[in-house]
Amino acid sequence: MTSKTRVVVIGAGLAGVRLAQRLGELGVAATLVGEEEHRPYNRVLLAEVLAGRYSPDVIALPAPAGLVRARVTGIDRAERTVRCADGTEIVYDTLVLATGSNSVLPPLRGLFTPDHELPDGVHAFRTLDDCLGLSKAVRPGVKAVVIGGGLLGVSAARALAVRGAQVVLAQQAERLMERQLDPNASALVHRHLTGLGVEVHTECRVRDVRCVGGAVRSVEMADGFALDAELVVLACGVHPRVGLAKDAGLAVHKGVLVDDQLRTSDPRVHALGDCAQHDGNLYGLAAPALEQADVLAEVIAGKGTARYTGTRSLTRLTLAGLDLAAFGETVALPGDDVVQLADATRGTYRKVVVRDDRLVGGVLVGELGTVGALARAWEGAEPLPTNGGPLLHLLTHDGGS
Repeated sequence: MTSKTRVVVIGAGLAGVRLAQRLGELGVAATLVGEEEHRPYNRVLLAEVLAGRYSPDVIALPAPAGLVRARVTGIDRAERTVRCADGTEIVYDTLVLATGSNSVLPPLRGLFTPDHELPDGVHAFRTLDDCLGLSKAVRPGVKAVVIGGGLLGVSAARALAVRGAQVVLAQQAERLMERQLDPNASALVHRHLTGLGVEVHTECRVRDVRCVGGAVRSVEMADGFALDAELVVLACGVHPRVGLAKDAGLAVHKGVLVDDQLRTSDPRVHALGDCAQHDGNLYGLAAPALEQADVLAEVIAGKGTARYTGTRSLTRLTLAGLDLAAFGETVALPGDDVVQLADATRGTYRKVVVRDDRLVGGVLVGELGTVGALARAWEGAEPLPTNGGPLLHLLTHDGGS
């Protein structure tokens, strides 16, 4: 690839910024197009901003030199141009979609105003603007309902409680963070939230959002029970932003389909991060996005034969008073071996699942000193020694991170 090749990256989130940085290190200039008015930032840390622990400046990412603030409205693959809302066009030789994902807005009655806007007091929790809007609205004693008990909902509920809100968390599944945690670990998270004053309801489906004068007043459950609410936070998951790709005629399933070089169905267009679907997988996590960016930088720069073969992702949540990590399969299948260590007094829990002498998953709550060694053993997928001693050492040795 020559230095005159025009590389355009749509999306100035974690994946796009990392890609632009890596390309710069490899001598390839890139134009990064981001639609948010803020400096690029680390979305993973938004809950810490909401909790008041960090200012927005702390989570800011280094702004690449070639950053253009604009909203992309279309891609012309025949002319190799990107159209922006302000009427400008950007020419590319290589295009990268790093468009990320949007919050899932559940199909609730009353969720939108006649102008198709969220009512006053109802907030998604995906962008820095969402976070700043929530921070402005929260105050001691305000009645807040968080809809969704996954990683994002738990983080939001905790942050609001720390700020003094009266928080109710409504989770449709039978336990919190059911995709990452086993029942024991989920129970510890539940206990942590209740200790902060959060009222947690599981197996609880929200049916209706009630508003008066364009502002939220209550949330109604499927069983008819109503919760008073001055703030409602929608933490119901995310879905990939694939509109640009679809309109441009690229192959899309749940995400933009990519191969091992992160190429879409058009070899001049790549995709990575939350919007990309590789080998059937949509990750929606920071670690795979960063790994994809590193691989794609080498692909675009023509360095070697870089390939992306997937990421074995570890979910980690570190908040004051609540540290947890989960990887692989945290719920054992028949025939699996399970090793667990629990300390109810200290609120710690460690568990690993072993199948055919290989570590296939684990979950830790509380002290995370062993997570590094366990994650490396899992990622390596090597057979474990048969006497069990080294595995117990991995669970108890706190120098492994």
